[in-house]
Amino acid sequence: MLVRFWGTRGSLPVAQKADTIQAKIARALVAAGGRRFADAAEADAFARAELDFATYGAYGGATSCVEIEGADGAFVVCDMGSGLREFGIDSFRRIAAGHPPVYHLFLSHLHWDHIMGFPFFGPAFNPAATIVIHSGHADAETALRRQQEEISFPVPFEWLKAKFEFVVHRPGEVFEAAGLSVSLVAQHHSHDSYGYRFEKAGRAVIYSTDSEHKMDNMEAEVAFETFFGGADLVICDTMYSLGDTVSLKQDWGHSSNIVAVDLCHAAHARRLVLFHHEPTYADADIQRMHGETIRYEELVRADRPPLEVICAYDGLEVRV
Repeated sequence: MLVRFWGTRGSLPVAQKADTIQAKIARALVAAGGRRFADAAEADAFARAELDFATYGAYGGATSCVEIEGADGAFVVCDMGSGLREFGIDSFRRIAAGHPPVYHLFLSHLHWDHIMGFPFFGPAFNPAATIVIHSGHADAETALRRQQEEISFPVPFEWLKAKFEFVVHRPGEVFEAAGLSVSLVAQHHSHDSYGYRFEKAGRAVIYSTDSEHKMDNMEAEVAFETFFGGADLVICDTMYSLGDTVSLKQDWGHSSNIVAVDLCHAAHARRLVLFHHEPTYADADIQRMHGETIRYEELVRADRPPLEVICAYDGLEVRV
């Protein structure tokens, strides 16, 4: 499987302002120390080798949307945040090259930042497309239709030309979708949220966002350890620091980087992806949290196998 990130922010999309970009350029020029480059490729090689990611790159600003490539003849996507628009455009390119216009979309929950990309999802207007929307929520179709009502958006749901199917799943059941074995788990979040486990050929990917892990309910945490068990890749809500979750943002429905590491270690997972970044965090803030998470993992690892910690950004690809 190949996991591709189209949107990694939480709550709302963000865009970098001019002064932020200017500051990145200024830092890069200082780091270059007056050296000259023959062309853009040479300058790019310097940037990747000598600059930190927060200077030469960006974590992006689209909200949650993650593609899992490797299903049998279908696109598989988790959540329909604003990153869904760009995914939809790219899927047209692949369809033109012969990929079937079949989409399986898995919803963690129905809050706006996770469905706001749907009105701009080009394949929904393709009469040759089949779109299957999987959810743990019986009111998923209601939420998407309401978002298209005239008071909110000028294009009603009835104008969409694709063939739609809404499928509701129960936590604990295992089902097949596009050649993948899938199961879901209930998570602590307003109006409920669900995490997904995707398995194929002995490999497992977890998508678990908008989930608050409460240390005063350890029975629930044991259930997550089991659900994450032996996963090759865990994409986890790490919106806040542990201090924020304990002191300021309890019951806000999100979790921390520290809890994610502990859960992955307990589950013997192999790789953790930090995800659902706080929208007020600059690239330097996210990079700092990534570094702190790596150091924490090293401190608590003890005699356990190392857990690789990756920080998601729009455009990241991870092969499983």
